Amino acid sequence: MLSRLRAVLAEPRVPTAPPRGWRDWAMIAVLAPAAVVEALLRPDLPWPVGCLVVVLALLPTLLWRRTRPLMMVAIAFGSATVGPFVLPGDPCQMVTASFLVLLVSALFRWGSGRDTAIGAVLVVAKVTTAGLAGSVDGGELVAGFAVMFAAATLGTATRFRATARTRELDQVKLLERERLARDLHDTVAHHVSAMAIRAQAGIAASASQPNAAVEALHVIEAEASRALAEMRAMVHVLRRDQTAERVPVARVADIESLAGRFRSGPEVDVDLRGDLGDLPPAVGSALYRLAQESVTNARRHARHATRIEVSVTADDRSVRLRVSDDGEAGAARPNGSSGFGLVGMSERVDLLGGTCEAGPNPDRGWTVTAVLPREGAGA
Repeated sequence: MLSRLRAVLAEPRVPTAPPRGWRDWAMIAVLAPAAVVEALLRPDLPWPVGCLVVVLALLPTLLWRRTRPLMMVAIAFGSATVGPFVLPGDPCQMVTASFLVLLVSALFRWGSGRDTAIGAVLVVAKVTTAGLAGSVDGGELVAGFAVMFAAATLGTATRFRATARTRELDQVKLLERERLARDLHDTVAHHVSAMAIRAQAGIAASASQPNAAVEALHVIEAEASRALAEMRAMVHVLRRDQTAERVPVARVADIESLAGRFRSGPEVDVDLRGDLGDLPPAVGSALYRLAQESVTNARRHARHATRIEVSVTADDRSVRLRVSDDGEAGAARPNGSSGFGLVGMSERVDLLGGTCEAGPNPDRGWTVTAVLPREGAGA
């Protein structure tokens, strides 16, 4: 119990309280004439002039109820508490004085834990003093406590709802940043790796085969153009002053573009089997990124490999991706501590409710296997 109380008292103020706006001024513009009319038309007020002056003097507290909630509650309820002992009547007996409820709600919505505790004491003191002074009877006293409690509850509920919404948005932003980080690694890093491999091949062949070096430069130029295009798309998503367009989503069919025979490095064979046409975009994109990353790792790390096999097989419930090479079994391969490739692959698969394994083959080479539910997570 004490720990919960300490947690409540340690609650900080809401840092993003909005400043006063035209609605606040409009509220005062409506309440001020209404208070004047009420003071003129209500003969039951003991001292209409004094009550009207107090109510009009407290109206400006509405302007700072969000940015200075405790101070406004202290001013308003402090004055209202002293009022019955100084004036012949209680200014809170006026209907227009009901705006004090807004101060209570704002205190619990925007104030810190200590502010709400101190403000609650002031509010209880005001209602209790009104009962002791005889300005309200027993029924009105109970109703006053009920109204103030309802205002505090509304402010608290609104606060926690806004806090939960903020946390949800922060979580969405975090997941989006992680997605962009994976896309950045899987797309741009893939093109940069391809450029590095082509550059090495061009340097090796430049002395004996000048045409091969020129061809390598053309390939490097094409890969650089693709990398720049994807970088611009990602930066466009991150910019806040423009309408963000999503990075184009890759599909399973795009895996076929990874196939081919190159002047340097192993040959890549792609085999797609089963019904792959109606896969959800998230599953199709994940399969392509997994295949792309696996092929890139194999071309970079599979020493003396001559062949990389990529197979995708789909059935009624799942889709299986297998990428295998025939490189040397003892060749160094990436792991979770040396880079973000396998980490990003595991994250993609986990988000979709699948499994991913990577390791050496019994005889020769390295294999990456991923199994994803056909409909993604929650299928």
